[in-house]
Amino acid sequence: MDFLKGLGAARLTAMIAVTAALIGFFGFVIMRVTAPQLTTLFTDLTMDDSSSIIKDLERQGIPFEIRNEGSVILVPKDKVTRLRMKLAEGGLPKGGGVGYEIFDKSDALGTTSFVQNINHLRALEGELARTIRAIDRVQAARVHLVLPERPLFSRETPEPSASIVVRVRGALEANQIRAIRHLVASAVNGLKPQRVSIVDEAGQLLADGTQTDIDQQVGDERRNSFEKRMRKQVEDIVSSVVGAGRARVQLSADFDFNRITQTSDRYDPEGRVLRSSQTREEQSATNENNGQVTVNNELPGNQQNQPPQQPRDQSKKTEETNNYEISRTTKTEVTEAGRVNRISVAVLVDGAYSKNEKGELVYKERSKDELDRIAALVRSAIGFDQKRGDQVEVVNLKFADAPAVPQINEPTGFLGMIHFTKDDVMYVIELAVMMLLGIVVVFMVVRPLVKKIISTEEVAAALSGGVPALTDETVQAAAHAQQTANMIDVAQVQGQVHAQSVHRVGELADRNPGEAAAIIRQWLAEPQQN
Repeated sequence: MDFLKGLGAARLTAMIAVTAALIGFFGFVIMRVTAPQLTTLFTDLTMDDSSSIIKDLERQGIPFEIRNEGSVILVPKDKVTRLRMKLAEGGLPKGGGVGYEIFDKSDALGTTSFVQNINHLRALEGELARTIRAIDRVQAARVHLVLPERPLFSRETPEPSASIVVRVRGALEANQIRAIRHLVASAVNGLKPQRVSIVDEAGQLLADGTQTDIDQQVGDERRNSFEKRMRKQVEDIVSSVVGAGRARVQLSADFDFNRITQTSDRYDPEGRVLRSSQTREEQSATNENNGQVTVNNELPGNQQNQPPQQPRDQSKKTEETNNYEISRTTKTEVTEAGRVNRISVAVLVDGAYSKNEKGELVYKERSKDELDRIAALVRSAIGFDQKRGDQVEVVNLKFADAPAVPQINEPTGFLGMIHFTKDDVMYVIELAVMMLLGIVVVFMVVRPLVKKIISTEEVAAALSGGVPALTDETVQAAAHAQQTANMIDVAQVQGQVHAQSVHRVGELADRNPGEAAAIIRQWLAEPQQN
């Protein structure tokens, strides 16, 4: 207590404050060093999934950290794989929607058909939403299905429809929108892609569900695919001549998306075939009896006894009818949409480079003959048709110098075998900074404080070391000790000055050995004085 009273209130308060600060600092360093390294468990979580996962982690006693308003959860790096498998076993994350697991715990015996139909619709919508979220750039999705039932005494069934709301990162491409529509249409019985509408989170209509929209998308995809394929063919054949990266190709194709159906009949007069033939013959004869009519002539037996009479008039008629089938050719031509009306190609090639006598690269333009041969290759590659109005332009210009890209030298050997991630590097840097701060605090704060406390204790022990009063001898001994200490300090200072002088003289002798030897000879030649 006497020692604490001797320190004073200000010094004691400073010591307590410094001690508390040191304890807090080193406690923070120890906790930070010993804390496990956290990594991402799941991202883009909904509030329902985030709350369920946090509840499960708290039940298991696993430390975690929440970021981005609960959409990202961090856990210790060595437990990520096990936690993901454990949560997947429990059906987490669910993805913010109800899927077919709605039927796992339902009581089918006491459920009406209406409730079963509603549950089936909810499950189908939830499963489709989960599938759509698996597509790149889609963060969240919600699906609404309309599956009407056929009314009683009606022959026609209303067509189903669907509406989809998506939240995306950036913008969806045309082929991705078309894929989503066909995905939903294929999963629902009787649903057509034309009946699917897609809206983004900003209220922008991505697909309105009309036939014209479908045809336009198909046409654009066919044109883009054709242009991409032809451009690649031209770039490959030109790059093989001028070198890789020294050719730029732009190709534009004009398509006709009108569908034409033509039907034509052709008759061949020379190609006839007998289908049926009919022949008819008629023959008649007339006998003369002078016009007498008697009873004897009319009797049945009398006519047999009379001699035969030669006919007076005879006639014969023959008719023949032949039916021929004339050959006919019926031709129906259907010209599908997507005919190429015209192709325009622009090819830009770089010149040739050669080294001069100084080793510098010198640009040289390509000759007209070489450009003509490149143009001929391009025409052959695209199927050039002059009647169609195709155009091919090949121009030689010097390319602009690309900005220099710094080369990254990857470590080899032992360092190449060690793969550090960004988290590992940041963790090592954090440890190094904390160790450096700890060393600075020890040498700049703790060491002077300890020296000061020790010196204070010695003085206090010397002044009040339990002796009730100081004698003259004790005072003289203390004064003599203080004088001796001062003399020692002066001797140390003089010794340091002398050592510095000797060191400086040695440096001068090393720099000028001849002059140093002459000075020493002069000193030796001088007479000694008593």
